[in-house]
Amino acid sequence: MSTTILFTGDSITDGNRYKEEKDRGDLNHQIGHSYAYVINALLGSRYPERDFRFLNRGISGNRIIDLYARMYEDMTELKPDIVSILAGVNDGPQAEHAYHATGREKYGTLYRMMLRELKQELPEVKIILCEPFIGQKGPVYDSNFERWKSCMEGYQEEVRIIAEEFGAVFVPLQECFDQACEKQDTKYWIWDGIHPTENGHGLIARQWLKYASELLEIPRERKMYGIPKESL
Repeated sequence: MSTTILFTGDSITDGNRYKEEKDRGDLNHQIGHSYAYVINALLGSRYPERDFRFLNRGISGNRIIDLYARMYEDMTELKPDIVSILAGVNDGPQAEHAYHATGREKYGTLYRMMLRELKQELPEVKIILCEPFIGQKGPVYDSNFERWKSCMEGYQEEVRIIAEEFGAVFVPLQECFDQACEKQDTKYWIWDGIHPTENGHGLIARQWLKYASELLEIPRERKMYGIPKESL
C-alpha cells in the first residue's frame, strides 16, 4: 500500500520544479531541488517497500491566500495521504511586490479556512505544518529587519497554534536556523535571508524527518538523517 506525501508552499518548496503537465512525466525534475527533494531521496531510498510517493505543488511567490485559492486543484483533487505546508515569508512586508504584509489575523484566518475545507474534503488526510522562517541577515530586509522579524514571529506563533487546533505535526524551523547561523554566516544557509541554499534545505529536511517520523511510522535514525544525538 502506497503513501502519497504532497508538499506545497512558495518558492522555498517550489525548488524550480516542472509545472507544465507535459513535463511532469520527467521524474528527474518533477519534485524540484528543495527540501522536498531531499526528503524524497532519503525516504524513497531507505524504505522502498513502503512505496512512498511524493508530489510537489509549491509555487514561487505564493502567499497563504494563493495556497487557499488553488487548494482544490493542487491538494484535494490529488487525494494525498499527507499534506505538508510551508508558507508565510511572502506574506511579509515586501514593498517590491506592491503589497503590504498580510498580517497575523488575516494570515491565521485564511490558513484555518484552507485547512478546514481540506479536512472536509479529505477527512483522513494527515497534515504537517512547517514554521515560516527568515535569516538574521540578508539583502531582502535592507533597513527593515525588525519589521520583518516582528511579522514572522506573529506568523510562527499562529502556525504553532493552528497545528494544535487541527492535530497537525508542527515542524519548528526558526530556532534551527538561528542555531545554525551561530556556526556559519547566514548566507551559508539562507543566501538572501529568505531562500535557503542546498545546506539550508538540508536543515529543513532533517527537521521535517525528525518531527514527522512518528506520523510516518519510521524510526528516528540518526546515522541516516545526520541528526545529532542531543537534538533527539
